[in-house]
Amino acid sequence: MRRPLVTVLALVAVLAAACSSDPGSDAVTPSPSPSAGVSLPASASASVSAAPSGSVSASPAPSPSGPNMGVVVPAAITGLHVSGVQEGAWPDSNVPFGTLRLWDAGTNWSQVEAVKGLYNWTALDTVLKTAEANKVKDVLLVLGSTPTWNASRIKPGDYPVPGAASAPKSLAAWDAFVTAVVKRYAGRISAYQIWNEASLSMFWNGSPDKLALMTKSAYDIIKAKDPKALVVAASTTVRLPGAFDRFFPSYLAALGELDWPVDVLSAHLYPASRDTTDERAAFVAAVQEQLVSAGAPALPLWDTELNYGLAGPGPTNPRQTIEGAQARDWVVQTALDSLHLGIDRTYWYIWTPEPYPLLGMQLTNDSGAVKGLRVIDQWVVGATWQGCVDDGSVVSCSVDKKGVPSVLAWAKVDAGTFVPPANLTQACSTANTCTPVTGPVELTETPTRFTE
Repeated sequence: MRRPLVTVLALVAVLAAACSSDPGSDAVTPSPSPSAGVSLPASASASVSAAPSGSVSASPAPSPSGPNMGVVVPAAITGLHVSGVQEGAWPDSNVPFGTLRLWDAGTNWSQVEAVKGLYNWTALDTVLKTAEANKVKDVLLVLGSTPTWNASRIKPGDYPVPGAASAPKSLAAWDAFVTAVVKRYAGRISAYQIWNEASLSMFWNGSPDKLALMTKSAYDIIKAKDPKALVVAASTTVRLPGAFDRFFPSYLAALGELDWPVDVLSAHLYPASRDTTDERAAFVAAVQEQLVSAGAPALPLWDTELNYGLAGPGPTNPRQTIEGAQARDWVVQTALDSLHLGIDRTYWYIWTPEPYPLLGMQLTNDSGAVKGLRVIDQWVVGATWQGCVDDGSVVSCSVDKKGVPSVLAWAKVDAGTFVPPANLTQACSTANTCTPVTGPVELTETPTRFTE
């Protein structure tokens, strides 16, 4: 059942609901189990049928509103991680995405400068050559983690190398690395993210204040050498509320003290393994609540890493399998939620040439999830987003793509009745099958596209 989405005015209640399903562990346990694990029930496909006469009020329809009004939706709304990109791997041409995030690509500080003062640029050079050859010029590089030689402490489980989660002993070495990267790749790397999942001790066990200082110094260096490049704040996870509460409010407060030295804010909105797009939408609200509380400026918010069904938190949440039509529909729903709720980019983890046992949702070349990416590319990329109406039962969002109007609509809780505009006479499912429609229709939680 899809719970109602909320606006920032109801965020406190949503945060409490999101936290209640999470045991509060501060560890992420990858699952090597095969893809034949426990399967979630397939989501209902969108059905379109005439509602009983007189079941819908004839009161005037409210005007669309919300984030992204008037924005032409860029290809970069969909981001991707690409396994093996540092060795030249790349998805097929039928996998649409507009921006590449570099994590697990051999390109962060601990991997580029594994030996003090010696920079190995081979992986980054290959990544950028490969991306540019495939016409993807929007690249987000994660700068951290700490090289072993500069770690102030080494703990078991640091990722990706011993000491990687540590605060650096020498901040001058951090400045030198950032300077070297930006000097070499100015104009080719479009955005720099300070750290990955700094709310988790396997990635960062220093203080939020220290990471904020590192954010500020990186910001100053990047803006001096490549002013057009964006600086993205360290990401936080949300599904572990104890970790989220320990890190994110303090990091935001420290950034505020430094006059917000970032262009973009970031979160990773993975739900617990058994949860759905509902919980991800609630996590958006939890993050937005913290931004309001911190007095954050109106900066873009990116979801820089996402998948569904990954094992955890804890042993009561085993890995789930989301595939086929269900995966397609969840990808479409996720992208529309992002546009509706104010998430400017969503980076999916991770395209692989073959199924990857860690993932609940595979992103291989012809997977259900990739078919969802193609639906989003067809429905909204390049279209003008004209806002949404949320009547408590149905969300309906208006778009115009090259002069062709459409409305994307879905039920918030199981089913809801919707009256499409009279000029939109076709109802199309995420499987791209279209049927004629007049008058009220019954929708499910899977989005339907109404068009001429």
